[in-house]
Amino acid sequence: MNLRTEHRKLDAKIQELEISEAPDQLSITRLKKKKLAIKDEIASLEDRQFPDIIA
Repeated sequence: MNLRTEHRKLDAKIQELEISEAPDQLSITRLKKKKLAIKDEIASLEDRQFPDIIA
């Protein structure tokens, strides 16, 4: 699965849990941490693909 797709799916799941009648804060926190890790991985891959070149 594409990292961006997984990131969007996690975002949707987090929003779904947050609006539920009895939100499970532990699950929400875990999903947010996973989402952040994926975001960091995307940023790392992009940095390797397009490095900042100081001229």
